[in-house]
Amino acid sequence: MTDFSVSEFEARLIRAQAAMTVEGFDALFLNTEAEFRYFTGFRSLFWQSPTRPWFVIVPQSGELTVVIPSIGTDLMQRMWVNDIRTWPSPRGEDEGVSLLIEALGAFDRIGVPMGEESSLRMSLTDFRAVEASIKGRFTDCSHLIKTLRTKKSEAEINLHREICRIGSNAFARLPDVANAGDPLADVFRKFKITLLEEGAEEVPYLVGGAGRGGYHDVISPPGRTPILDGDVVMLDTGSTLQGYFCDFDRNFAVGTALPEAQVAHQKLWDVTQAGIESARPGVTCAELFVAMSKILGGTSDIGRIGHGLGMQLTEWPSIAAHDQTELKAGMVMTLEPSLMIDEKRMMVVEENILITDGAPELLTKRVSRDLVVI
Repeated sequence: MTDFSVSEFEARLIRAQAAMTVEGFDALFLNTEAEFRYFTGFRSLFWQSPTRPWFVIVPQSGELTVVIPSIGTDLMQRMWVNDIRTWPSPRGEDEGVSLLIEALGAFDRIGVPMGEESSLRMSLTDFRAVEASIKGRFTDCSHLIKTLRTKKSEAEINLHREICRIGSNAFARLPDVANAGDPLADVFRKFKITLLEEGAEEVPYLVGGAGRGGYHDVISPPGRTPILDGDVVMLDTGSTLQGYFCDFDRNFAVGTALPEAQVAHQKLWDVTQAGIESARPGVTCAELFVAMSKILGGTSDIGRIGHGLGMQLTEWPSIAAHDQTELKAGMVMTLEPSLMIDEKRMMVVEENILITDGAPELLTKRVSRDLVVI
């Protein structure tokens, strides 16, 4: 009952083991949801609970080992993994530590993601206990994991295509379900329902804002303030299909598109167009940042104007001045420029693209250069 064929996971393991051989890793030790799912296929909303840790060990040769709470046994047995070791979690005195020490005991150089955007989903106390009890040493493998996950397979790309199509269809319906006078919270609720009706499995991320001619706060929960004539409403959705995300937004003028809002939206459209025209294999993210910034000018201090996309809402790399990652065919990226209209109002425009051997493929249905009025 995996989301992909066994051959997809076998190909991932082969790629990982080839890279491990080159970089000298005897094993990888992974315990965050994305990496665990990438190798095992195990997808469950049970990850929302922080009580139980989950572990996968990827050897340089041979098959995976998973060390998991016994509550996950049934689902894991439906995956492609054979070596499943369990314990009755929660068990405070030994949350899989003894099983990990046994499973890791034969390895010398063990990769653990330690770089940017990585985290440890187990207690630091338990991690140190494992580290102190094995002969091997933990070494950063962030670069290897990034390389594996940023280049998507055709099966992954097809899921991105479909969830972006679903999101685009839902946005096209928004003028029919949102009206002047609606509280922003109701607009959010109606849009979530629309996304689900269009075929999204989950809507784990929906943010946005509203204000006259622009908006200020785009990450707070929506309130009961009604949207009014002259407002701009922005909704930014990260909806999923089989665990893969879209991540893009749309701006709508309520009743009337004020001139300053129209100008800002058109400029961001032009910035996005510059990104589409520049996003080619071999171009670095820093170079793409420069190409878009030339059109954008000094009107944003967000830090980046796009990022990778995949099993997580935001993934490596960042379209930012510091990121020297080269774009490669198979990467799924967002283009997300923003600008300040004035000291209190801003606007953001976002599209999702697939890097190809030539011009990028637009996964989202391109927003019109002019603001849509509802």
